Amino acid sequence: MKKTLLSLAAVAALAFGTQEVKAQSPQRAAIGVVFDGSIGDLWGVQYKQSMGGANNGQAQVMFDDHVVAVGADWQHARPFRGAPGLGWYAGVGAQLTFVDAGDNITYVGLRPQLGLEFKIPSAPIGLHADWKPNWTLNHGSDFDASTFSFGIKYTLR
Repeated sequence: MKKTLLSLAAVAALAFGTQEVKAQSPQRAAIGVVFDGSIGDLWGVQYKQSMGGANNGQAQVMFDDHVVAVGADWQHARPFRGAPGLGWYAGVGAQLTFVDAGDNITYVGLRPQLGLEFKIPSAPIGLHADWKPNWTLNHGSDFDASTFSFGIKYTLR
């Protein structure tokens, strides 16, 4: 019971802290679709949330034949001067990729990223394109620098 109460208190504190950060951040939350070229052609859903200042958190769930990938990223984003709605970001994330092609394999990966994002100033729509290499840390460790992702998001607030 004590562990349950402590867990609930921790979740409540994090939720309250997130609400405070959102109120101070000029950036918005967004949800959309994403295409990722790692391990085949992954398509999925992506959610991005400002964490205050230039920091953003992003989570995605993507699918392909016999593949499910779940990832979370941290991004440092900055606007370009004189180009309303256009900015760049750099970050890193972790990804778990579950492959069911006869024998179930789970890949653990690190995903650095460098990209551009454009929020249409007169509409709640944002577009992004990034270079997002995939560094697999297990099953032989592999680095694939040829992967990109792009997506379109709807701004929630």
